[in-house]
Amino acid sequence: MSVNKGSLQESIANQREELIAMMKAPLQQVAQASVRVWHERERLEALLQESLAVIPYCKFLYALNPHGVQISSNISHEGLIEKDFGRDRSQRPYMQQIKVGTNFMLSEAYISMRARRPSLTALTTVIDEENNLLGYLGADFDLRDLPLTRELYDEPTSWRQIKGDPAIRVSVFHQTRSDSRMDKHIDEVLGVVEELILEHGIFHAKLHFSSSRATIWLVDDPYRYRLMDIDMLNDPDICLAYPRRPYPEGAVVPANRIRDVLDGLRELRYMDEMFYLRAGAVNIFNGMVSLTFSCDGSHYLPWDEFLNKEHAFWTSHLTTN
Repeated sequence: MSVNKGSLQESIANQREELIAMMKAPLQQVAQASVRVWHERERLEALLQESLAVIPYCKFLYALNPHGVQISSNISHEGLIEKDFGRDRSQRPYMQQIKVGTNFMLSEAYISMRARRPSLTALTTVIDEENNLLGYLGADFDLRDLPLTRELYDEPTSWRQIKGDPAIRVSVFHQTRSDSRMDKHIDEVLGVVEELILEHGIFHAKLHFSSSRATIWLVDDPYRYRLMDIDMLNDPDICLAYPRRPYPEGAVVPANRIRDVLDGLRELRYMDEMFYLRAGAVNIFNGMVSLTFSCDGSHYLPWDEFLNKEHAFWTSHLTTN
């Protein structure tokens, strides 16, 4: 499977360029042909019905006056949908995106009113011989039908912070950390988790310190997570339930640094009685560590950057942001 090395927005932009290249020319050709029958509904609808086949993957085709009111039925591959004649589309998202001087526009994706599915609309202007705006030709597309490459993009590996619930942020100054069952058995828990990652194919592990549980994902069964309660996490025999697997060659986090990452999570759990780690996770394939603190703020950062942060950094950052 190919991977797009650009950002998420770059990936979306590339897809849109490909769609525009596919839709623009045929839709504009239909718009030019419609000028001569624009004011004759039956002939206009007959032309649109005939033209539907030349616009790839088009679900509905229709004509609008300059104010966004439909002057034709919806033209579909099943025939005319006459109830849409006179429909006012002026407030739909794609109509709001039209700019003066634009002769073709492909909308941002939106949720369709009827099917309730992600859709796109292409609009092209209809101009007569005297350069007067007659209206617009609209074409609707169901996102499911379009031949998108949908290449995967690379998830950013830079440090990112996401603020949480404001209500929790306000109340954090009135709380202190209470020892959970996981806190009381932290050495045993970290030893079990380390063993599962290094020897039993666990590639993503999230420790919920406050609620004394963990969620894990295995290379043998990556589509389903498994929930481990504190009794399982505190019992080294649990390792017998998972097959032995060598540490993956494609892992970004070195095997000899897994314990350092887990110890780093432990340190943040106990770093402050007010600002402390509620949950932490490591994914060995993307090399990212995720942290959720008592103030409900979350941080995502590369494992090596995580290990380079000192207590003072986190305490200062959490109290000032």
